[in-house]
Amino acid sequence: MSAPPAPGTPGTTQTSPASPLADPAGPPGRPALDWRLRFAALSLIWGFSFLLIKVGTHGYAPFQVTLGRLLSGTAVLAVAMAVKRERLPRSARTWGHLAVAAFLLNALPFSLFAYAELTIPSTLAGICNATSPLWGMALSLVALSEDRPTRRRVAGLGLGFLGVLTVLGAWQGFSGLDFSGTAMALLASLSYPVGWIYVRRTLAGSGSSALSLTGSQLFLGTVQLALVTPLFTSAPNGFPLWPTLAVVALGALGTGLAVLLQYGLVTEVGPTTAQMVTYFIPVIATAAGVAVLGEQLSWNTPVGALVVLAGAALTSSGPRAGEARARGPRRRKRPPGLSRSS
Repeated sequence: MSAPPAPGTPGTTQTSPASPLADPAGPPGRPALDWRLRFAALSLIWGFSFLLIKVGTHGYAPFQVTLGRLLSGTAVLAVAMAVKRERLPRSARTWGHLAVAAFLLNALPFSLFAYAELTIPSTLAGICNATSPLWGMALSLVALSEDRPTRRRVAGLGLGFLGVLTVLGAWQGFSGLDFSGTAMALLASLSYPVGWIYVRRTLAGSGSSALSLTGSQLFLGTVQLALVTPLFTSAPNGFPLWPTLAVVALGALGTGLAVLLQYGLVTEVGPTTAQMVTYFIPVIATAAGVAVLGEQLSWNTPVGALVVLAGAALTSSGPRAGEARARGPRRRKRPPGLSRSS
């Protein structure tokens, strides 16, 4: 989980870190690997992120897991920026907006997911992450005047939240669920579209490349966690092997390499195709939790997850031809960069 930004959130430029991370200035060279292989790799990396969070919390406090993943992810992007000779943003105003974006898109949701997985299965955390497009749709109706609701999107919103109630077993009075852990996972998923809307409003047209903005954002997120972590945790007694490897992989792969993979996918096949990776994440997260961690599933979890994904797909879809003609053309701003990396 580095849970990627959930794509297709209306009003947030089809958000997976996909569209926002697209770097139009990037070189169009032919990739060494077919895009389908890179798409599959990205799905696996983000799908396994929730498992890695769970393993990381077996040896470290949640804030320490988040700090480790941000540090590793920043290191990967720093190397990429050095290779491409990217410059850091120069505007103090840009750095200020990036600090807010780092909190909303990285420090806060990463920490919330880590705390949530102390008490809920990684499978449930992965499914909660899939609600981001639904939150984004609901928020865009209020915050983004150019994103007007359509019947299809409103239906998708209702369907998606029906799926959430199914996953949580609402008819059973939510029995057997840890309320605080589930609430933190849902709040983390809500934080992403709030961050995307903020980035769209403040960083569009900043003049810096997507890679530069994303690397700077992760650096600021790392600084934020470096300041907070010592206040709420004590130094670990040791560095257990598997939790340490999990945290390093979570950052280097799920927060660093995944962003670079998404760059290439968006450039080659476009944001619409690249954002489809989001719909594979809860499936892979569930399979990984069951197969590797031995987590148990009741029937309502996979059924509800499918309903959530169907609702998310509807909210992310564009208007039909008749609706588009009735609404007329609209202008969309594309933020230059943001990283959620689930």
